Amino acid sequence: MEEIPLDFMDIKELYRCYMPFLKQGGLFVRTAKVYKMGQSLALNVTLPDALEPILVTGKVAWVTPHGAQNASPAGVGVAFIDDKHHLNDQIVKLVAGMQASHEITYTL
Repeated sequence: MEEIPLDFMDIKELYRCYMPFLKQGGLFVRTAKVYKMGQSLALNVTLPDALEPILVTGKVAWVTPHGAQNASPAGVGVAFIDDKHHLNDQIVKLVAGMQASHEITYTL
């Protein structure tokens, strides 16, 4: 299974990538590489101000191709499947203050 490192330097970028509409949460990964729907991936996620990355596995549940409308960046959304370290809960706490924001996200 391919492992993708994701380092979030600030809460705004984490908010843009977070996919709360997925049952167990998920993250959008900006990439030019092509992945298939349902493909298994591992994300090695470092949250803002965290010292250690958190590993979570998931499946591709969203694809934004290169040249998509609204100038959205190319990439894939990975739905969390095995979230042993409760990454989704940690993200929810970090982005809680931005939920009413009009900040554009990379997905919806």
